[in-house]
Amino acid sequence: MWVLTKCGHREVKRLLEPKGIRVWALREEEYGPVTGELLGASYGDHAAVVTSTAAELHRAGIGHRLGFVTEIPHRLVDGYVQRADLVVRVPEGGVPVMLLEIDRRAEDAHGLVAEVCRYWEWGRLLRKDADRHTVDLVRSRPGAFECVGRDKRLWWRVCPLTGREGLVPVAFVFADTTEAEVDNTVAVLEEAGRRYGVPRRYEALCPRAVTARNCRRAVPVVLTTLEQLQEHGAGAAVWRRLGRTGEQTLRGALDDPDGHALYRAQVLLRLDISAVPGRPFRGPRCPGSEVAHEPPGRSRRCACR
Repeated sequence: MWVLTKCGHREVKRLLEPKGIRVWALREEEYGPVTGELLGASYGDHAAVVTSTAAELHRAGIGHRLGFVTEIPHRLVDGYVQRADLVVRVPEGGVPVMLLEIDRRAEDAHGLVAEVCRYWEWGRLLRKDADRHTVDLVRSRPGAFECVGRDKRLWWRVCPLTGREGLVPVAFVFADTTEAEVDNTVAVLEEAGRRYGVPRRYEALCPRAVTARNCRRAVPVVLTTLEQLQEHGAGAAVWRRLGRTGEQTLRGALDDPDGHALYRAQVLLRLDISAVPGRPFRGPRCPGSEVAHEPPGRSRRCACR
């Protein structure tokens, strides 16, 4: 229930708050004293788009009606709270957890980049009970976060495991907009948000030998419009992945075919070639470390092991 009268709001608080379910404060619509027109955007319009998006996902078999949670807070180090409009959890559908942001063109594209940045920062937070060595390691070296075990990260305790590389995926659903505005927003997201949502190349002495992309630091960002969801359904190829071209299904857009498994396979292949007698070693560097892997038989080990 999103839009209630004062009487309905009192009834809901009486029924739910004693059970530990938080009820938001009543948001009343304000009208101009002279013209009598509604001031600003209506709160109910945004709520209706959120509910319609949840309905389209449910119609496509993505989650169930009780699997949608709204306005979930994500608290950052500086105390700022980023609230997701919708959180979807459906492990059986290939989407263990996904954060949705509904945009009715209330903010510009750079505001969306800031939201992706905040989710990226939240995904890099450590657990409160992380040991001092891990905390000092992350603070001292920018790339040391790659060497931190996933069990020491906060979001692995809060959210169910995605089964994919990268942080928690974020989906933007645009409504009440045009195709040109969506294209412009996607262009800004790909340019200004490249640091947070686009996978990078692994550090290697021979780039041709390692073609895999490092997806561990990236926030998988997918985009679509409410009109496409209502016309074709959420299970159709209506999702666009940031950094890719074309439209895919939601499962295909969230999958990362490149990643650490391919990287390790290419590393092992490179090590086997370099172990040939009389051939110099040209192995790739381990991510987050400045020490190269040694061929079999050497005692030197990678710094991140």
